[in-house]
Amino acid sequence: MRYLILTDIHANLEALDACLDDARARRFDATLVLGDLVGYGPDPNAVIERVQSLKPIAIVRGNHDKVACGLEQAEGFNAVAKSAAHWTFEVMTPEYRDWLAALPEGPHEVDDLVEICHGSPFDEDAYIFDELDAVRALKVSGRPLCLFGHTHYPVTFQLSAEALDSFGPSGAAESHVRMQPGVKYLINPGSVGQPRDGDPRAAYAIVDVDRRCVELLRLKYPVEETQAKVIAAGLPEVLAQRLAVGR
Repeated sequence: MRYLILTDIHANLEALDACLDDARARRFDATLVLGDLVGYGPDPNAVIERVQSLKPIAIVRGNHDKVACGLEQAEGFNAVAKSAAHWTFEVMTPEYRDWLAALPEGPHEVDDLVEICHGSPFDEDAYIFDELDAVRALKVSGRPLCLFGHTHYPVTFQLSAEALDSFGPSGAAESHVRMQPGVKYLINPGSVGQPRDGDPRAAYAIVDVDRRCVELLRLKYPVEETQAKVIAAGLPEVLAQRLAVGR
């Protein structure tokens, strides 16, 4: 079984399509989605349509999904994020708003190996930035591999009986995490549509269950097309600018 892992797409259709084209060439059997399909980007309806067509076997909601569909208020969002959430609510079809509102909260145990969440397994909106957060998440998670998003920053934490180790983005177009027996893993593949690690390339992952291997992938997409759509939609210009620098 090979799972396609998508998180933090943020209504960036060009980035999503690039990831899907690449993933199909590599082959996958099922899709897992870790939340934040919308917010920031100019194509919420098209992105939701794409994701629905994948028929994910497991999907959890993100904080932007909850705000953009009207399920929660934008408390804690900065002015730019609030503006984008309001715009997204207005342009989304009622059908897609209802679909987002019905998405379940994480965590969700997919099988004996894999668990997914948006923020963390102990709180769907919590950010995992450092080793203290990671240790708490790893102790709470119920599977050897917990996949998360929310920070838009690719990172791998692994907890053995001896130590906690962490690995940030490698800069490579492709890297592998080979899971070892008796070790727990907490992995953020990075954001499809809003990278924040200084690398503008789209990020996604494939988990090969049989090989117990996580493939972490980065690829270029036509950023300028998404930028032009952001400007044309009247979204804050900074949302277009940041795509080019991955911040």
